[in-house]
Amino acid sequence: MGKGMKKTKTIVVGVGNKILGDDGVGIHVVNQLRKQVKNLDVTLEEATTGGLNLLDIIVGYNKAVIVDAVRSNNGEHGVVKRFSLDNFDTMHSCNPHDVSLIEAIDMAKKIGENRIPREIVVIGIMMRNIPSEFSECLSDEIAMTVPKAVEMTLNEIKKDNMRKISS
Repeated sequence: MGKGMKKTKTIVVGVGNKILGDDGVGIHVVNQLRKQVKNLDVTLEEATTGGLNLLDIIVGYNKAVIVDAVRSNNGEHGVVKRFSLDNFDTMHSCNPHDVSLIEAIDMAKKIGENRIPREIVVIGIMMRNIPSEFSECLSDEIAMTVPKAVEMTLNEIKKDNMRKISS
């Protein structure tokens, strides 16, 4: 590590519901990352909801990488993309009694919360529709995106951090 550089703590959160098929893809990605990430400065978590609950999980970290199914507005399906949180008008919460993550962050800033990650990145697995039927398995098309999402997430971890990642 160069002079003046300091380590940062990163959290990776797989968001989704494991019993709603492709909606659980973020959790599947985090489970694959658990086999590869061995650095103590990287925390791997799962979340079933967004909004305030997700904000509570990421507060206190320098960087957050959120892996989630993202509904495509242009029909893309099975494509993995990197977004900054600024690219979203809203980031849904599956709880109708909650707010989006963007709204939660705005509220937290207004009340003086200063431990919000300086960088929040979304690794989104694009889907025409987010499934709502029960299934514990990913569809073949979405299962094929998991390795790419893992690779993109590992790149985000490496980008700002000196990491020891096993191969």
